[in-house]
Amino acid sequence: MKTIMVCDAIHPKGFELLNAQKDIKVIDAVSVPKDELLTILPQADIAITRSSTDCGENFINAASNLKALVRAGVGVDNVDIEGCSKNGIIVMNVPTANTIAAVEMTMCHLLNSARKYVLCVNDLVINKTWKREKWYGNELYGKTLGIIGFGNIGSRVGIRALAFGMKVIAYDPYIEASKATELGVVYTENFDDILACDFITIHTPKNKETTNMIDKEEIAKMKDGVRLINVARGGLYNEDALYDALKSGKVAYAGIDVFVKEPGNTHPLLDLPNVSATPHLGANTYESQENIAIAAAEQAISAARGICYPNALNLPIKSEELPDWVEPFVELTSKMAYFAAQLNKRPIKSIKLETQGDINEYANSMLTFALVGALKNTFGDGINYVNAKFKAEENDIEFSTSTSAASGYKNKISVKIITDNDAISISGTLFNETDQRIVAINNFKTDFKPKGRMIVFKNKDVPGVISAISSILANEKINIADFRLGRDENGFALAVILVDQDISEKILNELNALDTCVWAKYAEL
Repeated sequence: MKTIMVCDAIHPKGFELLNAQKDIKVIDAVSVPKDELLTILPQADIAITRSSTDCGENFINAASNLKALVRAGVGVDNVDIEGCSKNGIIVMNVPTANTIAAVEMTMCHLLNSARKYVLCVNDLVINKTWKREKWYGNELYGKTLGIIGFGNIGSRVGIRALAFGMKVIAYDPYIEASKATELGVVYTENFDDILACDFITIHTPKNKETTNMIDKEEIAKMKDGVRLINVARGGLYNEDALYDALKSGKVAYAGIDVFVKEPGNTHPLLDLPNVSATPHLGANTYESQENIAIAAAEQAISAARGICYPNALNLPIKSEELPDWVEPFVELTSKMAYFAAQLNKRPIKSIKLETQGDINEYANSMLTFALVGALKNTFGDGINYVNAKFKAEENDIEFSTSTSAASGYKNKISVKIITDNDAISISGTLFNETDQRIVAINNFKTDFKPKGRMIVFKNKDVPGVISAISSILANEKINIADFRLGRDENGFALAVILVDQDISEKILNELNALDTCVWAKYAEL
């Protein structure tokens, strides 16, 4: 039984999900003082943290059994990723659960930078001053918004800005231009185009490339009276340069949610009349906190079971090899391989990864993830992303990749596991860039998300099968959450039945005993 330790406060829904897992022990260390936390960390196989825990040298040295660390949020400024890598700890974050919250906070600051809403409210409420002529603002309509970083958050800010009648220009060298242009946004490779905008907002991670990305030189190129927004990470704008520009009036207004050093309640920027600042509230909505907790718990559970490591930041693959659109396929590949291995519990002879479409370029990189997922049941904790290929070779397990042109789907991945007496193939794709789906099992068409408890049932395609299955499950008080059925041209059908409870060997035997059953198997993702 693996142990997940929660080091910082998360939404109760996260704890509910963790505590519902029968094969996982949960330690609630939220209220444990940070010096005492180090003494109990050796108990943890997986840790969930937030910004309150310093995951530096002392944490890493104390966490002697830690396999993975989940940062429940986007930023990993408090995590020594290199140190974790040296100690074999996989670091994951939760990059998308607070997307809408961050987008809407950006819009709050954008609107406020144009209308000075916060200042005029304070003047009326605190000073009881009614001076309408003092608070003339500007309209967003017809103005140009420059967006630096056009990922999950930046692109959604762009969509909302377009709805206000703004012209939107996006700068992001790591995306295809079509991602912007298809939305009606102008894409530019010339950073000076951004600096010429009326409003500028930044939505990039913080790294060597982006720290102080906007400094004195960049501000000097901006038009007088520009308005700047930062709801991403502190230090993307050089704070000293920003202070000087605000004081001189070169920058008319700044909306700031993040600072280099937090808490930022004594920062000189707060003394300026043309600054509105919030205390890092980008993710502070009830909805996003629940989403973050659930996502962090799901990732920790997957890591504890060795299924996959969603949003891992330090896997042994060069980050430039994996664009954003590829990363969900990595997780899907691991899941499909693990799923296939559960359906074919025999000694594995061969593992084949087949790709179709643009994903072909990354087939060799993704093979490692297929191997780890497929061999998890065989080697347990003895398999990882570093030794997967060596383990396979040592045990005479063949592995290979093949590619072909897209057919039916823009991109599709198939994992085929061949054992000493059988073979099973699982195919999957993505809908809407991130929605993972399994679309075929052994050439039977299907469509379901790779998540939850699943009975896979192959049968003769005759009347009464669904009724017989339902009767057995009902007698055992097993609730059916979903039922997906595929048929072939040879008189057989295959059902994927999602259930709310665990399936015992007894229930599986009853299903296999049905006259119409070819085989019934159980898997959990």
